Amino acid sequence: MSIAVSIVEDDAQVRASLVKLIDSSPGFRCVSHHASAELALQEIPKSKSEVVLMDINLPGINGVECVRRLKPQLPATQIIMLTVYQNTEHIFNALAAGATGYMLKQTPPAELLAAIKEVHAGGSPMSSHIARKIVSSFQQFSPAPTAEAESLSPREAEVLDLLAKGFLYKEIAESMKISYATVHTHIRHVYEKLHVRSRTEAVAKHLGQTQPRRGIPTAV
Repeated sequence: MSIAVSIVEDDAQVRASLVKLIDSSPGFRCVSHHASAELALQEIPKSKSEVVLMDINLPGINGVECVRRLKPQLPATQIIMLTVYQNTEHIFNALAAGATGYMLKQTPPAELLAAIKEVHAGGSPMSSHIARKIVSSFQQFSPAPTAEAESLSPREAEVLDLLAKGFLYKEIAESMKISYATVHTHIRHVYEKLHVRSRTEAVAKHLGQTQPRRGIPTAV
C-alpha cells in the first residue's frame, strides 16, 4: 500500500515539484495539494491523507495555525512541517500545535521520502540541524539519571545519545554499524522504557528536562 500524502504550499513551483516527487516515487501517492491553509482545512479531511507536508509561511492562516485546526479533525494523520524557517520559536510552536516532524525545504528528495516513511511508521523525523537546535535549547539543564534511563541497555543508551546529538536514523546505523531496522527496534524500546512517544520527548528526558518551557510540547 502506498502512503497517501497531502501538500500545503503556496509557491506553485515548489508545490508542483513536491507533487511530482511524491507521485513519481514508488510507495507514495499525492492525494491532494493546496495553495492555502483555508483550502487545506476544507479539503484535506476529505482526502484520507496519512501524511501532510505543511509550509509555515502561507497567505492568510499560517501553517502552524492550520496544523492546530487540522489535527483535532484528523488525529491519526501525521503532519511534517516543510519550511525554510529554522527559528526555534517556529519549531516549538509547530510541534506544540500537533506537527510530528520538522524538515527544511532544502532537504534532499531521498531524505524527505525517508522522513515521510518514518513519520508514517510512528517516528518524528527532523532535519539534523533542527534536531540540534532542539538539543541546544535543553543544554542549560544538567542530565539527571532516572530509573527509566537506567533501564536502557548499553546499545539503547548509545542510540539515544546519538539521537540527542541530532543524528538521523541512517547516520545512527552507520555510526553503530547496525542496520536501519535495528536502529528502529532500539528506538522503539527506548520510547517504551522512557514512556515517551517522540524524539523530542526522548531527547528532553535524556537531557534531564522534566517540565515544558517556551511552548515545548510534552507530547508530540
